[in-house]
Amino acid sequence: MEPAPQAPNPTFLHSPAPVRNLRAVVTSLVALSLLLSLSPGQPLPALKGEFLSGKKATLPDAARGKMALYLIGFSYDSRFPVEAWAARFKQDFLSHSGITFFEVPVIGGLGMLGKPFIDSGMRRGTPAGFHENVLTVYGGVGPLRKAFALKNEKHAVVVLCDRQGNVQWSYEGPFDANQYAALKTTIDRHLSH
Repeated sequence: MEPAPQAPNPTFLHSPAPVRNLRAVVTSLVALSLLLSLSPGQPLPALKGEFLSGKKATLPDAARGKMALYLIGFSYDSRFPVEAWAARFKQDFLSHSGITFFEVPVIGGLGMLGKPFIDSGMRRGTPAGFHENVLTVYGGVGPLRKAFALKNEKHAVVVLCDRQGNVQWSYEGPFDANQYAALKTTIDRHLSH
């Protein structure tokens, strides 16, 4: 005859061992999330698409030799913070030959069916002199969301890379004056070398 099953011991839930194990799990998850986000020195994930001029390109390759600010959006709503970051960046750095910028809308799903209309609308809304500063990426949204550890599709993903395409600074969110000051400090430091 088999012994009767034992009821769970309620004191188990309050013992130090499960607490230590939970802390270890949480610490591991935090460490994993940090590994998934961009860190200084990592190469920028490849962004393959087409400039508004019609020229196909891959970033960061198209920017080699210059520092570059990448303003990446994953939804229609993200265009507003992307445009705010771009406007502030252009105020300070548009005339500097050592740095450039790219707005990168990443479009997936049904949006891919509207490519001709989307591209045409963006061309009309963007001065011709900036057509090679807008690279539209159609498809690959899921892997890029993971690569950039995207938390909110309404945010801009802002990434500064050095002349070799390695991340030097990154942020996800709406335009923020304090974050911009940190970005500007990083740019100034790199441009002075």
